[in-house]
Amino acid sequence: MTIKEKGYAHWDGKLQEKRFPWFPITRLGIKLAFKKKYFKFLFSMTLVPAIIYLAGIYASERLEDFRFMISESALFIKITPAYFNSYYTNDFILFMIVMIMVFAGAGLISDDLKYNALQLYFSRPLSKKDYIFGKASVIVFFMFIVTIIPGVVFFIMKLIFSGSFKFLIDYPWLILSIFGYSLILIAFFSFYTLFLSSLSKNRRYVTVLIFGLYVFSDILYGIFYGNFHNHYFSLLSIKCNIKQIGAYIFNQNRPLPVPWIYSFLVLLFICIVAGIVLNKRVKGVEIVK
Repeated sequence: MTIKEKGYAHWDGKLQEKRFPWFPITRLGIKLAFKKKYFKFLFSMTLVPAIIYLAGIYASERLEDFRFMISESALFIKITPAYFNSYYTNDFILFMIVMIMVFAGAGLISDDLKYNALQLYFSRPLSKKDYIFGKASVIVFFMFIVTIIPGVVFFIMKLIFSGSFKFLIDYPWLILSIFGYSLILIAFFSFYTLFLSSLSKNRRYVTVLIFGLYVFSDILYGIFYGNFHNHYFSLLSIKCNIKQIGAYIFNQNRPLPVPWIYSFLVLLFICIVAGIVLNKRVKGVEIVK
C-alpha cells in the first residue's frame, strides 16, 4: 500500500489590516481589571473627591443656602486655579492613582511574561508598538476618568452654576492647564507602571514595586532632608515632583523652593529609562541561556 505525504497547502489570501489592532488588548485589560476583587469599590472611592469638589463649586454659587460654611470653609468655596490645583495634587488622589495602577496595571505585561503570551501576540499582525500602546491604553482609560474628566466637569459646572463666562474670561488658560497636567500624569504613570510590570513574571512582586517605590521615594526624601535640610532632596520623591509640576502648571506657589523644571526632568528621565527597558523586555522570542 502506498503512503502519500501531504504537505501544507499554500495560502494565497490577504491579511486584513485593522485600523486599531491594539484595541482588543485594551478592552481585555479593562475587563480583567473590573473582574478583580475590590477593584470596583476602590475605583468608586477614587471618584469621591471629585464629587466633594463639585459640591464645593455648587456651594460657592449658592452662598445664601450655605451660610454655615462661610466662616469655617471660606477658602474651600473660593473657586480659583488654586482650587483645581488642590484637587489634582492632594495626597489622597495621588495615592488612589497608585492603587489603581497596582490593581489594573501590575499584571499587564507581567502575566504575559509568565505565561509566554508574547509569542502568541506577535504571531499575529501585531507590532511591538501596537502591543505596548494597547497595554498603556488600559492605564490611560482609568487615568482619563480620574484626571481629565473631573477637571473638565468642574470647569463647565462652574460656568453653568455662575450663569456667566466671567470665570472663563478671568482664567482662559485654566482648561489648558487641566489637560496639560492630566496628560503629564497619564504619561508618567503609564511608563512607570508598564516599566515595573515588565521587570518580573511575578505579579505580586510587581505590585510591591509599584506601591513600594512610590512610598519609599517619599520616605527617602524625608530621611535625607531630616539629615541635611536641603529641599533639593525632594527630587527623590515622586509625589513631591508631581506636586511641584502641578503648582507651576496651575500658576500657584511651589510647595518647595526648587525649580519646577528639575522635577519635570526627573519624571522625564524615568519615562525615558522606562521606554528603553520596555523596548528590550517586550520581544516575541525569549532566549533561554
